[in-house]
Amino acid sequence: MATVAFIGLGVMGYPMAGHLKSRGNHDLRVYNRTSAKAEKWAAEFGGTACATPAEAAKGADFVFTCVGNDDDLRAVTLGEDGVLAGMKSGAILVDNTTASAEVARELAEAASAKGCGFLDAPVSGGQAGAENGVLTVMVGGDEATFDTAKPVIDCYARMVGLMGPTGSGQLTKMINQICIAGLVQGLAEGIHFGKKAGLDIEKVIDVISKGAAGSWQMENRHKTMNTGKFDYGFAVDWMRKDLDIVLTEARRNGATLPVTALVDQFYADVQAMGGNRWDTSSLLARLQK
Repeated sequence: MATVAFIGLGVMGYPMAGHLKSRGNHDLRVYNRTSAKAEKWAAEFGGTACATPAEAAKGADFVFTCVGNDDDLRAVTLGEDGVLAGMKSGAILVDNTTASAEVARELAEAASAKGCGFLDAPVSGGQAGAENGVLTVMVGGDEATFDTAKPVIDCYARMVGLMGPTGSGQLTKMINQICIAGLVQGLAEGIHFGKKAGLDIEKVIDVISKGAAGSWQMENRHKTMNTGKFDYGFAVDWMRKDLDIVLTEARRNGATLPVTALVDQFYADVQAMGGNRWDTSSLLARLQK
């Protein structure tokens, strides 16, 4: 059992912290910007709600962060109330936020100056994966730090992989989002085409999902897409945030991502339709408007 701090109890962080407590039996201290959320979590799982990130991190062996973006991450890690102000030498900071590789390297340097380890460890699997404790975790950092933290990360994951040095976890998550963007657009166009052709979409998917066209998106989203329901997962606003990170990195490293850039603009169209909180499969709604 370790002493663990968890910072950020959103739709992902809340259940992830819960698994650290219920599966790992770790001593949990939690912080959330909205304190009522932290108090609710503590009452449900038996941990301790703290007033600041630094307070939560004080004396912890591991500190996990799962917040919105680079600026949110800096806010809860740096400064006099940030986790690094409270962390002891030898502790490990594990960041589950989907953020830039640049901020990962910045935090690794700041953690090292405090005598602490750092892992950038974004996750994939969505809200359902977090709730069921079966997330995929893509990690950047050194091997010794990874080996120490992995048994704790395992509490909310089914796959945890060390991808390379600091920043590699975030870069791998970018690839994940690139692949998803193209897959969802292809699935949306396929369903749209099938409806226009007068085909039974359920029959079509039952057949093609067993062949080369099959994917997680097809298996898990085609039914709700076919019925025009788009409240079953990762929100469009979040996807656009992630794709902005991807396209910014691509401009830096010279990668050419024409499909990703196009799908990002399609998601902007969905936002203009009022679909900010619809899930990413709502690309179909844009085709059917």
